[in-house]
Amino acid sequence: MRIKQISVTELFGIFNHVIPMNMEDRITIIYGLNGVGKTALLRMVNGLLNLRYLELNSIPFKDFQIDFDDSSYIRVSKTPKQGIDNIQQHQLTLFFKKNSRSKEQSFPLNKLEAKALQHFPIASILDDIVPGLERISSSIWRYLPTNEEISLEDALERFGYLLPKQFRQEKTPDWLENIRNSIHIRFIESQRLLNLSDISKSRMERSRPSMIPSVATYANELAKNIQINLAEYGALAQSLDRTFPVRVVQQEASSDMTDIQLRNKLNELEEKRSHLINTGLLDKDDNTNFQIQKNLDESTKKLLSVYVEDVEKKLGVFDDLAKKIELMKRIINQRFSYKQINISKDKGFTFTCNGNSLVPENLSSGEQHELVILYELLFKVKPNSLILIDEPELSLHIAWQVQFLKDLREITEIATLDVLIATHSPDIIHDRWDLTVELKGPHE
Repeated sequence: MRIKQISVTELFGIFNHVIPMNMEDRITIIYGLNGVGKTALLRMVNGLLNLRYLELNSIPFKDFQIDFDDSSYIRVSKTPKQGIDNIQQHQLTLFFKKNSRSKEQSFPLNKLEAKALQHFPIASILDDIVPGLERISSSIWRYLPTNEEISLEDALERFGYLLPKQFRQEKTPDWLENIRNSIHIRFIESQRLLNLSDISKSRMERSRPSMIPSVATYANELAKNIQINLAEYGALAQSLDRTFPVRVVQQEASSDMTDIQLRNKLNELEEKRSHLINTGLLDKDDNTNFQIQKNLDESTKKLLSVYVEDVEKKLGVFDDLAKKIELMKRIINQRFSYKQINISKDKGFTFTCNGNSLVPENLSSGEQHELVILYELLFKVKPNSLILIDEPELSLHIAWQVQFLKDLREITEIATLDVLIATHSPDIIHDRWDLTVELKGPHE
């Protein structure tokens, strides 16, 4: 299932937008003047399909609809209702229609209201479960990633999806779960250079949360992924090595490969091993000169055929990760004129500049933006996801902006992704205006 079209009516009370997705190229770019709702639309898609319903409350609109390529659609309608103390509020209702012959189904979304939760220690719960919230009064917080001051009502609207189940929507309809299982959404926001540390611990266990560069987080994350692959490689190698003699003896027929084919296969495997060493996934081995005799007897061919099968399985553990790392290294080394990226199982990635070691945190803001987006696209998304990217041009040199779509297309081919981009930059678009949808004002 893929998203075919996104539409909204009366966004901020005045804008009506229709965004047909580029199904063949898999990249759609929206652009327009400041304030026409580019970022809001990305937030709405993310909020709806990642079950962050309360985020939809903070954005004024009448109807928001996502059409899929199987003729189904999901729609959110916002209607006025009388709230507590006669305060004007809104009711969100989800609608789903499977096809033109089916009946539209509805599902009301209940908004969390501060006064309705007054008998619960909701403020303390928010303190404990929402990373980056710093209480500055009884019902006012500072949100560290953006340095905003937000009220309890604002906090509930923005972070209500993190609350325990008894405070959230009781259930999700099956049809929405099916959609979410078919399409994964990843939102790469414009504020992407900082992450919160120690967010896995409760507030009682951690010190005051601090912001750390995303590149540092991702370097550590890549190191862990490499170590996981190495552990899998080691376990498989141990298993195959233990059973190797038995499998050689039990092999009934000799190898159907010729001497030349066996030699070629062995050379290919050594090249692959060397490639993985250069990629940073395997340590250098001093015993890489693997020489075999000129004429192979049947018993030797039998042994080598089992060896070849085993090595293919062992090295195959790294195939997916190696492909992503190779693409990341190539793009980064092409873009970063004076720096070289290095991959290791201990540090993930580091850099060298004129022979000097450089930690990722010391990269320029433009380099960090490039690295974060690239890492997110390669390592943080699932196949067949929809990736939402807000303002990819931030801090990037014009030459890098021009290359952005080219790099993105390479990545989408590896991971089979759909991408929706919001941008102000004609250099990001470059010569691909055929991928764009302009968001216009009400009188344009």
